[in-house]
Amino acid sequence: MPLVTTGELVTRAAAERSAVAAFNIITLEHVEAVVAGAESAQAAVVLQVSENAVKFRYGRLLPLARAAVAAAERAAVPVALHLDHVQSDDLLREAADAGFSSVMYDAARLPYERNLAATRAAAEWAHSQALWIEAELGQVGGKAGEPALDAHAPGARTDPAEARAFVADSGVDALAVAIGTTHAMTTRTATLDHDLLKRLAAALEVPLVLHGSSGVPDGELSAAVAGGIAKVNVGTALNMAMTGAIRQFLAEHPDTVDSRKYLSVGRQAMAEAVTGIIRTLARPPADL
Repeated sequence: MPLVTTGELVTRAAAERSAVAAFNIITLEHVEAVVAGAESAQAAVVLQVSENAVKFRYGRLLPLARAAVAAAERAAVPVALHLDHVQSDDLLREAADAGFSSVMYDAARLPYERNLAATRAAAEWAHSQALWIEAELGQVGGKAGEPALDAHAPGARTDPAEARAFVADSGVDALAVAIGTTHAMTTRTATLDHDLLKRLAAALEVPLVLHGSSGVPDGELSAAVAGGIAKVNVGTALNMAMTGAIRQFLAEHPDTVDSRKYLSVGRQAMAEAVTGIIRTLARPPADL
């Protein structure tokens, strides 16, 4: 079916107090696995291409984006395409002509005022191109004079009052909040600050996004959705599924040289992980 927009999926999820799953893709196998997993779960999904993934692909956005668009157009479920964690303004400006309906502009590494200025400029450009834009804000309480942590660092948190002002002044359509997750976690041990999430949901009128969700246990994920998270980003969990399956296959079949044999195993493992995560997000906390 035709591509849908990230904005419509996330806006609908926020209104229904549900969440749409967004998976980071790196290879064609990632693309195919996410679509297959979403079809198995009979749910809409967002395919995300990060700036780091573009760097891995020799700095070229279009080959992976074109593959994602082609897969989405042949999917049996609604699929949107999102450009994730963009720091480069040049890359940002490639989004509109590459099939993306949304971008996540990442200036969270900057001090608040510089983050705000950069994000406001990105939002103005994105909206001029009919792109939905997500941003991120995090800070940490601590001793006076200490620099704020990056939003992805352990201990980082988003302040509700600051977040409300940031959204109003920047004009973004969604906000990724720091409530206890960390990127690239390989163990599911993160504990979320659900009280903070409740206060953020009350303070903000835009949908809330959870990054670093691979490290969050099922029960915590389900509770986060019930608490107001409308978009859940997952990346590392897919890579762990793929790598683990391939590692096991090659250990059992050390003479294999045909890459299709182990890539198909890795792709299937990722598809199963996608289905499981989507079903977790749709499950009420009491069922876990």
